[in-house]
Amino acid sequence: MHLAYPAVLAVLLFCTGLYGVLARRNAILVLMSVELMLNAVNLNLVAFDVWLRDSLHAGQALTLFTIAIAAAEIGIGLAIVLAVYRNRGTADIDKLRDTAEGTGPDPVDPEDPAAPAQKAEAAA
Repeated sequence: MHLAYPAVLAVLLFCTGLYGVLARRNAILVLMSVELMLNAVNLNLVAFDVWLRDSLHAGQALTLFTIAIAAAEIGIGLAIVLAVYRNRGTADIDKLRDTAEGTGPDPVDPEDPAAPAQKAEAAA
């Protein structure tokens, strides 16, 4: 087997995943792009394991660990994305840049009864 074919396919998969991470705004699509990049790494590990004819099959063992880590990553990542979506109402990464609560252009103190009146005067 030629090593060039799976290596080129892995490079194409990795570049597609990298483009997805850099260009996408939806958090779920970014997670899918990260999974695509991890699958490109898995393809390289298995291809080099076959090419080197390793008797211990270290590339395949590392691939199994990578798959387990990717499954844990996607589970935790989706849980975080769903929690953020429930709280914020969007999964758009650009709108989630400021994750601290209560910050914004003009935070209002709920204990101050004159705060809404001052805000109305400032707007007028």
